[in-house]
Amino acid sequence: MYDIIVVGAGHAGCEAALAAARTGLSCLVVTSDLSAIARMSCNPAIGGVAKGQITREIDALGGEMAKAIDATGIQFRMLNRSKGAAMHSPRAQADKTLYSIFMRRSLEREPLIDLLQDTVTGISVTGGRFAAVKVASGRHIPGKAAILTCGTFLNGLIHVGMNHFPGGRTVAEPPVTGLTEALASLGFTYGRLKTGTPPRIDSRSVDYTRVSEQPGDADPVPFSFDTATVADRNRVSCYITHTTAETHEILKKGFDRSPLFTGKVQGIGPRYCPSVEDKIFRFPDKESHHLFLEPEGEETIEMYVNGFSTSLPEEVQIEGLRSVPGLEHVKMIRPGYAIEYDYFHPWQIGPSLETRLVDSLYFAGQINGTSGYEEAAAQGLMAGINASLKIRGQEPLVLSRSEAYIGVLIDDLVTKETTEPYRMFTSSAEHRLLLRHDNADLRLREAGFTCGLVDPAACERTRALLFRIELVRQRLHEIKIPFAEINALLTQKGFPELHAPAKALSIIKRPGLKLQELLEASPTLRDGLGLTGSEHRVAEQLDIEIKYEGYIKREQLMVDRIARLDSLHIPEHYDYESVSSLSNEGREKLKRHKPSTIGQASRILGVSPADISILMIRLGR
Repeated sequence: MYDIIVVGAGHAGCEAALAAARTGLSCLVVTSDLSAIARMSCNPAIGGVAKGQITREIDALGGEMAKAIDATGIQFRMLNRSKGAAMHSPRAQADKTLYSIFMRRSLEREPLIDLLQDTVTGISVTGGRFAAVKVASGRHIPGKAAILTCGTFLNGLIHVGMNHFPGGRTVAEPPVTGLTEALASLGFTYGRLKTGTPPRIDSRSVDYTRVSEQPGDADPVPFSFDTATVADRNRVSCYITHTTAETHEILKKGFDRSPLFTGKVQGIGPRYCPSVEDKIFRFPDKESHHLFLEPEGEETIEMYVNGFSTSLPEEVQIEGLRSVPGLEHVKMIRPGYAIEYDYFHPWQIGPSLETRLVDSLYFAGQINGTSGYEEAAAQGLMAGINASLKIRGQEPLVLSRSEAYIGVLIDDLVTKETTEPYRMFTSSAEHRLLLRHDNADLRLREAGFTCGLVDPAACERTRALLFRIELVRQRLHEIKIPFAEINALLTQKGFPELHAPAKALSIIKRPGLKLQELLEASPTLRDGLGLTGSEHRVAEQLDIEIKYEGYIKREQLMVDRIARLDSLHIPEHYDYESVSSLSNEGREKLKRHKPSTIGQASRILGVSPADISILMIRLGR
């Protein structure tokens, strides 16, 4: 018998299995195709707005995704550098083939992980608890816990124009049939979602004189806190072009054969990553949409047309592409397509990602209605951690909304009605100033160590960094800088000169002035702080925290208020029917979502402030 059985080997499955094995538990990974582990079926990239923060949180907790992209990335960029620190988001293009190979090797190097190429078609439950998985070959494989990470495979259906055919993730992969029905027979409810992908083109057929080059950063930032540099991997450029009015007219000709507009697609697609035909339909006044041409690797001619996701007929796709500047003679390697798949309403899981109906059964990834590699990997990691903790008889790790983007993601899934693919944005996190990519290790590495995924040396480095930041902060309160040392720098930055020594702390608060620049200008400050060249992270953290001090304090007050509500626990089987003064909608939503705290109940759509007040009074009694 295995401790944990992971069904699926996408981004969620890989993180779940590695988390289980690295905490000392035996793990079986069942996947239909061992050559497709962690396959990037859509965008060949990791990170981006909010997703980059999630990837760094995965790394801080001891996950693998950040290390994988650092080792296999081909271009690294920091998005939103012109905005505030909370908006900075790392992103990297991946060599999609090397990324998959890296993750497979990571699994194979773990002695406690076994791999099985087969398809899970059902599960066995004994006394309300998971007992075994049933595979297509007919075997029942027992385990103490299971994590389902099925991606888009559940009854997957691929659409290209008016043609549709079964498919699990790509055209070449079969769907999983039977598992949805098996789970439904246990009482789970499910729905239908849709996602899509753009055509792939031959990079040799692009006219690069008609597109804008987008190189990587000169000073690329690694994703993993344990990676020294990725400068040697920052080797390719992406390119930007745009659709035209002619493109839109060409694509409109195919609307009568679009599965989106003819009703062939029943699933709901992602609001914030619509297909190109949907963008043209929804924004008829917009004459152009940006397209990003992204290489899928260094040793391939295949290129991804980001922004041109579509399920229009193949001949319409190629005609539309050839109306785009730089793509007049483009060759299409494979068309874009839409894929419909089953997902299970995430109010059926708890904050630990364990299902409410079946004990020791966990859902992670697109089975919960999310989209994106990073969101899936985060859920897989948390499911792996929590399944391991449960087997050991320990309390689950549940991250709050003020601790991590991962906490926001899971809380949103548990408390909100997911009717379309969920995608993480910085705007989803009300405490985003606290949840920056640069401090993910300071926030979460201790938790990763406690779970057994972060080694003692890495945890000790983070503790030492925190201690050093606090020590230097205290010294900044004490040190006064002679005006003669910094007036030239102040003038250069557009500030008036000083006529008396000034506290270092007050000077650093000035916008556009960095601690590192002050250190270079002032021997007094340099000697007083004793910062070495290798301590750039100390300076970086203090720069941000000092400049945003007022905002951070205000945000922390809000966190404290919410924490008080989250500390008020609701019994697991609380009888909401006995509270007659609750609104009908509030009672229905509370019974469905089964919140574990008053704070969580307050975030459920349809539960009013009056309902919360009534609950607090009743629970207080």
